[in-house]
Amino acid sequence: MQPNEPIPVKYFIGALFSEQSLLDKAITIAEQYFGTTELASAKFTFDQTTYYKQEMGSPIQRQFFAFPKLLPPDSLAQAKLTTNSIEDQLRTEGHRKVNLDIGYLDYDKVVLASAKYGIHKVYLSCGIYADLALHYSKGHFQPYPWAFLDFKSGSYEQFFLTLRTNYKKQLAALRQNSII
Repeated sequence: MQPNEPIPVKYFIGALFSEQSLLDKAITIAEQYFGTTELASAKFTFDQTTYYKQEMGSPIQRQFFAFPKLLPPDSLAQAKLTTNSIEDQLRTEGHRKVNLDIGYLDYDKVVLASAKYGIHKVYLSCGIYADLALHYSKGHFQPYPWAFLDFKSGSYEQFFLTLRTNYKKQLAALRQNSII
């Protein structure tokens, strides 16, 4: 069997932030790379861990932003390097006040990019790993056992269901135009 080109995927950022103005700047910069935000979630309180509190301060919030362009899944490592660079540009006194978790959604799953090794993570390139977070089954997104606590909470499901619906419409339009 010959390999096939992968179906393009929908990229998003799950931002952790403690300063709204820096989040706004981060998303404005990210839009230069990924396109104008087409979908933004509500803001969620991020209190499942204190891991980021010393660096970012508190309270910390999470908000998701999705982008219009469908991209190949193998762009994930480069996308993570881009978001890491944006975080670095916005450091305050050496500390991150914005953490940009980039990932993608396809029909079946939500994949996050990570610069940290983990037994369940798959190496991509440039020091970046793919981290399976959620899978779609029977109309819902289910977390993997190793998913971050906030992803296990179910709070983000409506955002990902809406994003999946948008993604399916985009793919249908591409297929109708014989682009994929």
